[in-house]
Amino acid sequence: MAESRSATDAELVAAARAGDMEAFARLAGRHRAMAAALARRLLGSGDLVADVIQEATVAALVGLDRLRSAEQFGSWYAGIALNVARRLLREVSAGPLPAECPDTEPGPQERAEAADVARRVRAAVATLPPGQRSAILAFYWQGLSHAESALELGITVGAVKARLHQARDALAPRLASCIESDHEEVPVMTAAPEPSKDEPGWVEAEVIDICRSDHPDDPLLRPHVVVLRERGGTRRLPIHIGPAEAVALACSLDAVEMPRPMTYQLAASLLAAAGSRLTEVRITRLVEGVFYAVVVVATSAGQVEVDARPSDALNLAAVAGAPVRVDAAVLGDPAVDCHPEWEGYPARLPDLAAEERERRAEMLAQFSHEQH
Repeated sequence: MAESRSATDAELVAAARAGDMEAFARLAGRHRAMAAALARRLLGSGDLVADVIQEATVAALVGLDRLRSAEQFGSWYAGIALNVARRLLREVSAGPLPAECPDTEPGPQERAEAADVARRVRAAVATLPPGQRSAILAFYWQGLSHAESALELGITVGAVKARLHQARDALAPRLASCIESDHEEVPVMTAAPEPSKDEPGWVEAEVIDICRSDHPDDPLLRPHVVVLRERGGTRRLPIHIGPAEAVALACSLDAVEMPRPMTYQLAASLLAAAGSRLTEVRITRLVEGVFYAVVVVATSAGQVEVDARPSDALNLAAVAGAPVRVDAAVLGDPAVDCHPEWEGYPARLPDLAAEERERRAEMLAQFSHEQH
């Protein structure tokens, strides 16, 4: 199919979806000039057009299965390029556009490398949960803003940021080999030096799991533990939290679709409506086995720290996509992980999220049955 020079767009799309990268290269090449002309008209400069076309081409390859009408590939491809150009225009609006540089066509080796990278990116994105995958496609490859992505996906801006944050964390190790080590503008991720117990400061951490024991009698008596780990390190911080908070956090981290905004989405939306923004949450201290936390909010009057339970603070961070930091003294305390009984708990984060999905499906089915 791809060898026929009279192949239609629909035929080339079908071949590309079947894995024929040459067919996709011909398909994109057929409409590249039109997409470049539209991007150049919007940007008013030629040097950014190559970046737009490169990103739009990868976006089209990764999102090819989302194209509803194969014969409309050209207009769809041009629309992706325009969205990418709009995003770049917003990013450079604070300063003048760089001087125009000559456009160069990639050679066969560059095209082969680009196709290989695109294939690996597409495969990695395909492994993401549906919610995270949709957010990645909307924000990065369609060029939509956070607000536009939220509108298209039917979720809150905070949920979009949370899904993007989760997706980036999942994709980073899978795509690390795609980053050229000799590219000066690409930062190399290294582990931060480990602070001593007495050293003041904050260590960035991430939730790596939520665990639940299997109490034989009463599900409400089953302890739940959220486990944090320092980024780029090995130290862990297990914190016991309530069942409701654990399930809510698992649903946010696993991108469980909710028909209506839940408590923490509402709290994040109220902050945004008040003109404030959640900047980070902090696990501040450990006193007699009890952890304490604060939620850091940026307001028009300045930064405000609000006392919170760690479970509530972590849930808000997951919804808003805000970073989590732990006091170095708390993370360095040898008592916090000296009895890791939680490692033997049978239920983990995916299990809690799956149980909640099943519970909601059963409730919906029961409601539908009662209505009929």
